[in-house]
Amino acid sequence: MSDILHDYPSGRGEAPVPPPSRSALDTEAVKVAYRRWANVYDVAFGGVSRFGRLRAVEAVNGLPGSDVLEVGVGTGLALPHYTSSKVITGIDLSSDMLAKARERVQRQGLGTVKDLLEMDAEDTQFADNSFDIAVAMFVASVVPHPRKLLRELKRVVRPGGYILFVNHFLASGGVRSMVEHGMARASRSLGWHPDFAMESLLPPADLARAYIQPVPPMGLFTLVTLENLPQVLAQPVVDDAPARASTPSGVLVG
Repeated sequence: MSDILHDYPSGRGEAPVPPPSRSALDTEAVKVAYRRWANVYDVAFGGVSRFGRLRAVEAVNGLPGSDVLEVGVGTGLALPHYTSSKVITGIDLSSDMLAKARERVQRQGLGTVKDLLEMDAEDTQFADNSFDIAVAMFVASVVPHPRKLLRELKRVVRPGGYILFVNHFLASGGVRSMVEHGMARASRSLGWHPDFAMESLLPPADLARAYIQPVPPMGLFTLVTLENLPQVLAQPVVDDAPARASTPSGVLVG
């Protein structure tokens, strides 16, 4: 796939830029944060995340295959926008968010939704090659181990299928980068990491071949599309822990 790597290293013979340090949000911290956000999430974040969400669903609708895994389905804001040709299984770590999603499915009669399950995205209970497409919306900067998430999605998506991420990624510099680093101390309260680097998710080989598109508003979010190569051709995915420097105590970064 073609590369649009704006401000990220190509990985073709060039050493990748090491991602900024960040410490992981543990599972319980995520659950607590999203329990707090569940009742106001649509109002607080639905508007600003709408462009990224709709762009991701539009990309999924245009891809071949019918079985779709939506990772981080949340309150189900994306669910009404899939075409009737897609069959959606949604997972989320937050039972509070899933309750809102189930209410939405029932209220709007969304026949495309097959299942909504409480599940850890880094360690799902699905069999290998269960889906044609997996799309993770605003999840990569939440999970404790992004590359473990990537490895799990590669496992559950059939060879030749697609893995998509829509997420906020750390700016390469300037005022926005300074703001993101400053916000990092609030990561535990926010439930996500404001200064999450794309290199923390994608190893160089995947970064080099990914199709990367900035989305509105102002490129705040990015859509990443990655074809799932057959395992015999795929590059090994290493654990992301060595890629991160240590973080001072009490500082959570994204």
